[in-house]
Amino acid sequence: QVQLKESGGGLVQAGGSLRLSCAASGVTLDYYTIGWFRQAPGKGDEGVSCIDGSDGSTYYAGSVKGRFTISRDNAKNTVYLHMNSLKPEDTAVYYCAAKHRLIATGQAMCRMGYVDYRGQGTQVTVSS
Repeated sequence: QVQLKESGGGLVQAGGSLRLSCAASGVTLDYYTIGWFRQAPGKGDEGVSCIDGSDGSTYYAGSVKGRFTISRDNAKNTVYLHMNSLKPEDTAVYYCAAKHRLIATGQAMCRMGYVDYRGQGTQVTVSS
């Protein structure tokens, strides 16, 4: 059974930082492109950042570029999202997702929302 479990969300003031973690079980993340998506109240899902499972290249949405960093530790079967300089508009439920690396690049996954597996999400709230 494949499970993706997010952690690290919480309440932070504007300008602060958080690190989200996505721990996988039942699947080896080496073979997958992994992405972080978010859903804000009243909005659709947005691909925030994705990391390609084949070459490790990364994609960032324009709204987070320069502030967020995605990384992966295949030995721990975990992917991270480091979020700096947080803004109130970053408030959302963040979830991680996986798509087989032969099917989607990081950019394709984030921009088209290609997902095989996803977690339940973790709430990030940024106060002004």
